[in-house]
Amino acid sequence: MVKDSKRHIDSLKDGRTIFIDGRRVADVTTDPAFAHAVATAGNFYDFQAAPQNIDAMTFTSPKTGDQVSRAWQLPRNHRELVERREALVKWSRMTCGMVGRSPDHVASTMAGFRMGLHVFHENNPARARAVESYYEYARDNDLYLSYVIINPQSDKAKSASGQPDPHLVASVVDEDSTGITIRGAKMLATSGIMANEVLVSGFQALQAGDEAYAFTAAVPIGAKGLTLMSRRSYEQNATSTFDYPLSAQFDENDAVIYFDDVKIPWDRVFVYKDLKMAQAQWHDTRTHVFQNYQCMIRLMVKLQFLLGLARKIAEINNIINYPQVRETLGLLAAKVNNIEALVIAMEASGENYHGYYVPNRSILCTAQVIAQNTYPEVVEAIRTLAGGGLIMVPSSYADFDTPETNAIIQKTQRSVSTTSEGRVKLMKLAWDAVGSEFGSRHLQYEMFYSGPTFVTRGNSFRFFDWDGVKGFVDEFMNSYDLPSAGSSRSAAE
Repeated sequence: MVKDSKRHIDSLKDGRTIFIDGRRVADVTTDPAFAHAVATAGNFYDFQAAPQNIDAMTFTSPKTGDQVSRAWQLPRNHRELVERREALVKWSRMTCGMVGRSPDHVASTMAGFRMGLHVFHENNPARARAVESYYEYARDNDLYLSYVIINPQSDKAKSASGQPDPHLVASVVDEDSTGITIRGAKMLATSGIMANEVLVSGFQALQAGDEAYAFTAAVPIGAKGLTLMSRRSYEQNATSTFDYPLSAQFDENDAVIYFDDVKIPWDRVFVYKDLKMAQAQWHDTRTHVFQNYQCMIRLMVKLQFLLGLARKIAEINNIINYPQVRETLGLLAAKVNNIEALVIAMEASGENYHGYYVPNRSILCTAQVIAQNTYPEVVEAIRTLAGGGLIMVPSSYADFDTPETNAIIQKTQRSVSTTSEGRVKLMKLAWDAVGSEFGSRHLQYEMFYSGPTFVTRGNSFRFFDWDGVKGFVDEFMNSYDLPSAGSSRSAAE
């Protein structure tokens, strides 16, 4: 059977240890800090399980014959890659692109590992077998995975092993014939509260002496000794869906995870005390490409949503015919179209990689660099178009129920294109998208989830075909030379 909401939500009742506001959460599926986000997670699975969506959203597991999410699909050609993207777009549209760590993200990471299985095998056949078996297990159970790949911030000038507390960053502290034991912290377990398991790894460069930190493994969220400490819940503080339509439903949450001597069996350990593989797992495979390709698909959808918001704000304020407004919207449309064009381009010029078809790595890196500038520009444009309208809205939906305040709303919240309620509704949505705690978190997220700019631009430099463009210059330069001795002809002649 295709995984549905009930199956997923029931799987979260596993005794997991989650703290928020100084209290331990008894049940994430019903707690007011998380219940709506968990319901959103369930909606992904109900959507894919709907009879009319199964063909588009799932494919047949080669091992069990059951239908599983296309998030786990390993494309063999351009057509299969596009089919997978179309399924991911449908999921992303369900949340206006606001859930960054939907089930397809870390599934894309594991799919990238699996497509690069030869890299693991060349280094350590036992770890390669673990990658292959876990990928199949996660695929056939359609697991919702989160991951933690960033170290807690302390002294950023020092490596993981150079921190004042050797157990600040999660590291291997023991091993035996059955597995490894890890201790320390990682961040940020985005969507961890509604996931089944978490992939623990690292993306930051390690150096000699950091071997204990150079591991990658998968752990159930309910594992003994694993604790998530949540940030503030935007969902819990949303007064209503009308007032905070995004916060109330799509707050995927972020959390620090602390591992207090958590035991992990060997068949869930993919990299072990290996500085080389700690980097190779991302870049010698195409994992970095495949997981961030999913991010670009989601961002494409999110920017389309924000562009629609910008246009509606211009219409509701009756400034749509101002030349400068049309110029602004035209520029935004070009920037949003540019992200979609890059997604299509990285598919069309994709790479045949050991029997699989993956997006173009250089164009993916280009998209990441451009995206880090595009999102803040779109947010700023929405703020400019809306002006004071974002903050002159009534305090809450309750003001519509009180005759005195409702009368004032009808007089002051006016528009040539909608009702007073319609204007307030749009401005509250816009504020939640760009100005609330939820909106501010999304700005920070989109600017930094793929790394600081020196990392994304460094990858763009690293993976660009410099030999090709230098060869182009050399080819032309080789077509001419110094004039022969005594010649009076100019170069132009």
